[in-house]
Amino acid sequence: MSLVEYSACIQEGDVVIVFLGHDSMMAVRVQKGAQTQTRYGAIRHSSDLIGRRFGSKVTCSKGGWVYVLHPTPELWTLNLPHRTQILYTTDIATITLMLDLKPGAVVCESGTGSGSLSHAILRTIAPTGHLHTVEFHAERAQKAREEFERHRVAHLVTVRNQDVCRHGFGVVGVANAVFLDIPSPWEAIHHAKSAIRRQGGRLCSFSPCIEQVQRTCEILVSAGFTELSTLEVLLRTHDVRSVTLPLPDFGSEDGHTHTGTHTPPPPSSATATIKTATPPREMAAHTGYLTFATKPRE
Repeated sequence: MSLVEYSACIQEGDVVIVFLGHDSMMAVRVQKGAQTQTRYGAIRHSSDLIGRRFGSKVTCSKGGWVYVLHPTPELWTLNLPHRTQILYTTDIATITLMLDLKPGAVVCESGTGSGSLSHAILRTIAPTGHLHTVEFHAERAQKAREEFERHRVAHLVTVRNQDVCRHGFGVVGVANAVFLDIPSPWEAIHHAKSAIRRQGGRLCSFSPCIEQVQRTCEILVSAGFTELSTLEVLLRTHDVRSVTLPLPDFGSEDGHTHTGTHTPPPPSSATATIKTATPPREMAAHTGYLTFATKPRE
């Protein structure tokens, strides 16, 4: 099992997503002799998981059932252990698009955090690309290394435990794109510029506060970056459902109106069922600002 390559069957050591419902999932590492408890009962790894195909419907000890799914970066984002605040699919999709990531690309990232964006980048740049990710916190860096090993993507990523604002990314002139998610991204702009290749590349900085964006943009301009843009991605999901509405009564088909000597017809009870989209009553609001810029060819 790898998060960047699909496998047909579950093996010992794989990470699977146990799907109990659209709002209830969990990531489980498969081990011989182990059990996982759910509200539908226990799942026995040796008999219920190992050797089964991904996507199988598994019956638990209490008679209920779950699906066991192959992990993807999107599913991992929803089930990962939170060591920090993370980026979600809405922002990740925009970052991947605007940085022009593709197979074979080299990307520098700081900080690694919980690895939500890292896994999406790895899936996009595989099988020949490479991610250089920098994490200031030693324990988080080690946890990230262990996760990349378990997910069998360690050959695509190098994790460094250092301060990117002081020591940079550990590489020079190789990156197609750079991503920054740190408290003071303006202090790492010169390191980001040196990491990007001479042919030019893209940069993205994620910041929750507009004051961070202002300072970052000032340094980007002074460093020679062009095509600056800042955007905020807000996802508004409409609920598509069927509704039944009464049909209006436009009178008789012959077009004559009824006078006082005639008894008016009873009200029509005809109805029609249609599809409609209803906007959400609540929605996730501000997550952060995404600032993009281009380093031109030298």
